[in-house]
Amino acid sequence: MFEKVLIANRGEVALRIHRACREMGIHTVAVHSTADADAMHVRLADEAVCIGPPPAAESYLNIPSILAAAEITNADAIHPGYGFLSENARFAEIVREHGVTFIGPTPEHIRLMGDKIAAKDAARSLGIPVVPGSDGPVPNLEVGLKVAKEIGYPVLIKATAGGGGRGMKVAHNSDKLSEALSTARAEAGAAFGNDQVYIEKYLSTPRHIEVQVLGDSHGNVIHLGERECSLQRRHQKILEECPSPALNASEREAIGDVVVRGLTKLGYLGAGTVEFLYEDGKFYFIEMNTRVQVEHPITEAVTGIDIVREQIRIAAGAPLGYTQKDVTFHGHAIECRINAENPVTFAPSPGRVTDYHPPGGLGVRVDSALYAGYSVPPYYDSLIAKLIVHGPTRNECLMRLRRALEEFVVGGVDTTIDLHRKLVTNADFVNGQYDVHWLERTMASWR
Repeated sequence: MFEKVLIANRGEVALRIHRACREMGIHTVAVHSTADADAMHVRLADEAVCIGPPPAAESYLNIPSILAAAEITNADAIHPGYGFLSENARFAEIVREHGVTFIGPTPEHIRLMGDKIAAKDAARSLGIPVVPGSDGPVPNLEVGLKVAKEIGYPVLIKATAGGGGRGMKVAHNSDKLSEALSTARAEAGAAFGNDQVYIEKYLSTPRHIEVQVLGDSHGNVIHLGERECSLQRRHQKILEECPSPALNASEREAIGDVVVRGLTKLGYLGAGTVEFLYEDGKFYFIEMNTRVQVEHPITEAVTGIDIVREQIRIAAGAPLGYTQKDVTFHGHAIECRINAENPVTFAPSPGRVTDYHPPGGLGVRVDSALYAGYSVPPYYDSLIAKLIVHGPTRNECLMRLRRALEEFVVGGVDTTIDLHRKLVTNADFVNGQYDVHWLERTMASWR
């Protein structure tokens, strides 16, 4: 097992990784920008190294600085968390070339799944169902019109290297396709340095379902069930729950088996999440995230399996601590992402936290690096806390969640707590009747 792990991240995920390491008897190294000198993970880690000024490009994305920090502290592994360099195949390669273990998938699998078209082709070859669409990048309008005619309108244009909704446009007819293609290509080029786009069938009322997997270096792959991630705004997840209220037991077992068979063929290593759109009883692969997910705690709540701990064990060469038969599901869990944002306009709200009181009680978990007096910096993602609630049934989980949200106090900055309080009492949500477009439609009706 590793003696010292460098955590190449910040905020709540850095603290989450630190806690897993501490429970395993592993020393930790926190890296931080000058803006995060007083961050909680920096205070709690065994060692801390400043790797640059506030801009992420000069600190958390600065590969030479991170490697230098690993060298001077004699760290034998690096955990990238999520975001930043977590899905950067070249970073994983460089870490390996320097004799340090990258706690994550192989660079080859990161690279494969980081290209949306290559990932879709791989999924198809592995027997995982995909959304109908173009076989590769769409080079011009002529090809785009041909593809759209074959699969039928509306169609979705997506960046091959995309994420977070950037480089993504919908065209409802041939007249709109030209504008959508050019706009998506321009956005993709600006955001990712790659303006290639592809086309797939646009599903009108899909749900976003993802399957959590773990694979070790001994050829074992298991799944930990699915998560429902359909509550989204601008393709960014707001709230997730586990299990999905839309699936029955046979659907749940079937899609889990398909994913495990496919990733076993691939020889997948580490934690990963295979994401699908689900509509009319059918699943369609959209992408795979080769890292731990923000919403992993709800899977931990219903399975009792520490996913970050398993990541570390797998990277150290240990076999999975569980077989598929060992994985059992208990109750229901929901996660609310608490962002430092205005709950109506979603404008970022950095600043000093004057009051902080997280909720507690049976079945309530808060993953956060906040404390009273902490200053939320303006340079990074606005996620400041995750409220995870678990209960024996979905209804009991919802009742507990409402109570926990009532207790949650964050003063000094705007947060999305009020938005969640409103969402969890909405009749459609309570009844599990929502899709990926529901939140934006519902919020529009509130104005």
